[in-house]
Amino acid sequence: MATIDEPSRSTPVLGEFDVVVVGGGPAGLMAASAAARTGRSAVLLERYGFLGGAGTAGGLSTFCGLHARVHGEDRRVVHGLADDLYEHLALLDGLAPAHLTINDGILAQAYDISAYKLAADRLVTGSGARIVFHASAVGVVMRDDTTIDAVLVESKSGRHAVRGRVFVDASGDGDVAAWAGAPFEKSPGLQGMLYPSLMFRINGVDVVAAGEKPWRAAERLMDEAEAAGTHHFPRKRPIVRPQRNPLEWRANLTQLSNPDGSAVDGTDVLQLTHGELQGREQVFEAFSFIKQKVPGFSDAYVVDIAPQIGIRETRRIVGDYQLTEDDVLDCADFEDTIGVNGWPVEAHVAGSVEFRWQRGEDPRGFNQLPYRMLLPGGVDNLFVVGRCASMTHEGQSSARVSGPCFVMGETAGTAADMVLADGGTTRTVDVPTLQARLERNGVFLGRS
Repeated sequence: MATIDEPSRSTPVLGEFDVVVVGGGPAGLMAASAAARTGRSAVLLERYGFLGGAGTAGGLSTFCGLHARVHGEDRRVVHGLADDLYEHLALLDGLAPAHLTINDGILAQAYDISAYKLAADRLVTGSGARIVFHASAVGVVMRDDTTIDAVLVESKSGRHAVRGRVFVDASGDGDVAAWAGAPFEKSPGLQGMLYPSLMFRINGVDVVAAGEKPWRAAERLMDEAEAAGTHHFPRKRPIVRPQRNPLEWRANLTQLSNPDGSAVDGTDVLQLTHGELQGREQVFEAFSFIKQKVPGFSDAYVVDIAPQIGIRETRRIVGDYQLTEDDVLDCADFEDTIGVNGWPVEAHVAGSVEFRWQRGEDPRGFNQLPYRMLLPGGVDNLFVVGRCASMTHEGQSSARVSGPCFVMGETAGTAADMVLADGGTTRTVDVPTLQARLERNGVFLGRS
């Protein structure tokens, strides 16, 4: 790529904080809230004008991974600050009853997206953290080879530096860690990286005509049309499910790929642009079929398309431990557990979605998450949380969802206070003390 030379500049400092969190998705908003509740000055930098990550900007509208099927019993296993978020959503009448999903194999929690935006605002600001919206992180300044001094952001106000003592990368793409020189992995786009989707919402559904489980009818009719050769859909295993108001449904029917068939890469602006254009075409193609063929949807209409495509996987940081598929399927335990993940492996492969469940006749239904997966190699004052934490491709296919992201974020914010208190690094944190603090805050560590 051709280059041009830019003049050197002096970058103004927007602020100095104990804890700087980049990215306001489920992991980031929990990290900022947890850090601020310890009394530390914390700032949350978010590129959009609202929080929630894929749950709002990606139109997801469902928390996955808050529950597990524990020896056949459905239980909510993610607590702590997640309970406070639940309370905010309940006060806003933004929650539907938890519902079974993936062939009735596990519970998920639908919510109203607008309510989630406000609930997240209240959680973070009520904890004492500062939010800076419309600020895109674009680089870091290093104090030395292993220590970040500041994150560089650009906004309508120009370019600024935000200085901190401890940083949390909740960017989803591992941006901060990569800029700081931490090692990372990235699956190949073709038959490797998880494929993105573009979510949309449908309104005007005739609940009576739709029947009890119209999503099964939709899947059957789509399969039949594919077999007959009348239609081709980019993704099998469609998700079409009601929201809090049964007149409104969420739809996940798309799969975004490049012309060579590879998954759209969320770190490549040209591929992202291609995915947005392709996604909207797929939305209306899929909806046209549903409107014509699925009972109860003949008078329905697309009320909303998500503001951005939903990216599932890009960079995965290589940390002190990488969570694996075997850890998920074998319900692994770790001495440095910080919480649990009950979601199955959900692999968005070319043309379909593959699910792999915990092994055994009567599985416990969840794996513990180790503190070490938050620690990127080569950087001493940085936690990496969310879908870009230290996981293998297959492990990330499970633990990238909301529940484990909440767990990772709350841990990072709590541990940041401990780093600052003892003047050490992320690796000198006393894990038993951290675990005790998390348990006092209501976090379920999976040890009982």
